[in-house]
Amino acid sequence: MPENTKVIIIGAGHNGLVAAGYLARAGLNVHVLERRDIVGGAVVTEEWFPGYHISTCSYICHILQKKVIDDLELRRYGFHVYPIDPSRVHPYPDGKAFTFWHDDAHTVEEMRDEYPEDAEAWWAWADFWHRAVAILSDYYLGPPPSLAELTDRFRAEGEEELLETLLTVPLKDLINRFFTSEEVKAAVSTGAFDMGDISAPGSAYITALYRFSAFRDDTENYGIVRGGMGGITQSMAASAEASGATIRTGAEVKRILTNNGSVSGVELSDGEVIDADVVISNADPKRTYLTLIDEADIDSEFIDEVKALKTQAASAKFLCAIRELPDFSRHLGPGFNPEYLAMMTICPTVDQSEMAWNDAVNGRITKTPIMQLQIPSVYDPTVAPDGHHVLSLWIYFLPPHLPDGDSWSNHRQSHGEWLIDYVTSYAPNFRDSIIDWTLLTPEDIEERVGLTDGNIRHLDMIPQQMMSRRPLPGWSDYRSPIANLYLCGAGNHPGGEVTGAPGHNAAHVVLEDLSR
Repeated sequence: MPENTKVIIIGAGHNGLVAAGYLARAGLNVHVLERRDIVGGAVVTEEWFPGYHISTCSYICHILQKKVIDDLELRRYGFHVYPIDPSRVHPYPDGKAFTFWHDDAHTVEEMRDEYPEDAEAWWAWADFWHRAVAILSDYYLGPPPSLAELTDRFRAEGEEELLETLLTVPLKDLINRFFTSEEVKAAVSTGAFDMGDISAPGSAYITALYRFSAFRDDTENYGIVRGGMGGITQSMAASAEASGATIRTGAEVKRILTNNGSVSGVELSDGEVIDADVVISNADPKRTYLTLIDEADIDSEFIDEVKALKTQAASAKFLCAIRELPDFSRHLGPGFNPEYLAMMTICPTVDQSEMAWNDAVNGRITKTPIMQLQIPSVYDPTVAPDGHHVLSLWIYFLPPHLPDGDSWSNHRQSHGEWLIDYVTSYAPNFRDSIIDWTLLTPEDIEERVGLTDGNIRHLDMIPQQMMSRRPLPGWSDYRSPIANLYLCGAGNHPGGEVTGAPGHNAAHVVLEDLSR
């Protein structure tokens, strides 16, 4: 490895910190530059109301890679997970509820009385995904395979028909093949809610990429993070710094500098210039290529391809402090275990899931959202005053910007009130339990976290923007058209969620290139 190679990483989001940890451990001179005054990007905990600490964007640790956790010794630096089981509860307006357990036998047993036919079908359903995940999960920690390579692998495993189904059958059709009950169909349609349009061919394939959590053996790494999701990035930062990396907050990168087609450093917004041998951007692809790089440094056709990348569907985050737990006794029975409230999904029908996506891409604020309701304080007492709780709602899918010159700021209050009423229709004491609340719209998330179009996964998770096509065909190996400039964020393979995989993979590509 070249001695004293200087690496600048733009952005202290979790993937940037993962890359920093690996590169610092390899002996490189690593400097992380973060625009905000805290590290973590979309994986942070903030005190939104006095005494109430809430995960601002991401909210559950479910596919953070075990290799990353172990390699960077995150538990040594404070990372702690409260494992949750059941993994998710899905209530319905009529008072029913579907409960997902890590153990399929437990899930099936609870289904037998209400959904006997679907209970028997569950085994084939779980086996289908388990077979797909067993193969696809092998490609998380490394550059993505081409379609030809993937086909060869599935064929070698005797699973060519499985791959064909994943690539051609929409998730909605696949669900209808297995189940008859509308309640069960709705519950499983939101099991991997990042795939977007569940009626699109290839949506089952996207689902398979993100069902990793349902079949992970290390269930101790699935659950609520102590201190909120910022506990992940705080441990990553501490690990990187212990290995020699420096992390500087309040350092906004204005542009990436080049010299003769190769990166030479960065310029900060205050005019400071910092030289570097390697620059790694944890910003999303659009922000990296369209705002941080001079247009003259990249071919115009490449820029046009970047502009065409789809970031059509965003999300919103509702945050609140509550004086008592919402009353879901109609769904869970009197005296229910509060831990059932750690993770809930509200989406009563498959059609509602589909309509939310269609509304978003057509610029409408949906009235049929997919909601993830989370109350981490039922496990973690450190995030709220004694006897009180914090609650968040992650709302899928919403348009990043509104048409006809309208602004999300005009709808923040009214939409927040609508969300409160919506949850209160399930838990009648919810509105009265609220001490204070706020709503982060897609535009708020874009401004606060620095994500183009408020897209928490950097790019839409759709078939044409996944695997060897993420972010663009020919550029899925974390490299860029500019020598020694790399990307390590969720706009690269394997995509969004708190996995640490893009950061891991980019760091190893950098080390591979430097070793040459």
